[in-house]
Amino acid sequence: MTTSTDVLGTTPAQTRSAELEQLVRTDPGRFRVLTGDRPTGRLHVGHYFGTLHNRVRLQDLGVETLVLVADYQVLTDRDVAEHLKEYVEELILDYLAIGIDPERSTVFTHSAVPALNQLLLPFLSLVSVSELNRNPTVKDEIAHSRQSSVSGLMFTYPVHQAADILFCKANLVPVGQDQLPHLEITRTVARRFNERYGHGTQVLPQPEALLSKAPLLLGTDGTKMSKSRGNAIALSADADETARLIRGARTDADRRITYDPAHRPEVSSLVLLAALCEESDPHQVAGEIGDGGAAVLKRRVTDAVNTRLAPIRARRAAYAADRGTVRDVLRAGNARANEIADRTLQEVRAAMHADY
Repeated sequence: MTTSTDVLGTTPAQTRSAELEQLVRTDPGRFRVLTGDRPTGRLHVGHYFGTLHNRVRLQDLGVETLVLVADYQVLTDRDVAEHLKEYVEELILDYLAIGIDPERSTVFTHSAVPALNQLLLPFLSLVSVSELNRNPTVKDEIAHSRQSSVSGLMFTYPVHQAADILFCKANLVPVGQDQLPHLEITRTVARRFNERYGHGTQVLPQPEALLSKAPLLLGTDGTKMSKSRGNAIALSADADETARLIRGARTDADRRITYDPAHRPEVSSLVLLAALCEESDPHQVAGEIGDGGAAVLKRRVTDAVNTRLAPIRARRAAYAADRGTVRDVLRAGNARANEIADRTLQEVRAAMHADY
């Protein structure tokens, strides 16, 4: 009997992701990547080591990269989109600061691409209510929603993401393991559209997952690092704010510092953060601190974070001094995204015999 995990403990998705990683390195020009964020607050070190650093890597390898500022999707779990313009600009500043190059990557906003959003209607017709009900990621998002009731936008979120990915015919999507059900909806939409309207041709690609190897960094309170919980070190934080946040980080009573994520998650997360910033091994970092205790650990982490983020913060400050650059980046990116979306929508209409 076959299972979803082979004898070595590797899932088919992980095996395929490793193959794709090798293909990306040898032939980056065959791939187009779609990735992005909702503008709901300042990006933090968890985002940097979780996704942002990887986007720059793919861009620098030569992969065509589109970065979506998902402003419409802010409403997924909120009643209103507060401070939206400010957050959009802050997000783009973070992108530019960490190395997203608008000459090589397309940065655009969801709301500025009408043709992308028009794809949602035919795509919704390809997915059943029961399939959306079964989506585990949707269930989790609903459980943690800030809304008193579930909106239609929340319920159809995976199909919105399908439109985000398929409008540009992205064939590779960097995701975490927990996002695979969302990507499977996208693949389902593409496959069913091709079967129903393609007449033997592939109008839309079935994108594949490039699984993230992102480390899990906890917030300073020992829970999931989050923009909204006040437990994250923002990329835009200055050195003093960073030091203050790390001084208040939760640890434990054991003076000897070890790297043991299963039994000492808070201490281990701090050790890991230092190691990531220093590009070293967390066991080595822990060994060097030894019996120094939490105070020495926190000083090490503070120095490591501030050193790693210093050039990013300097670039961010330079861009922030000229907000016109931010608007120019977005204007150019929106224009490029609209060109792509208009072509795809025309192909979709032609396949559906709706190009009148």
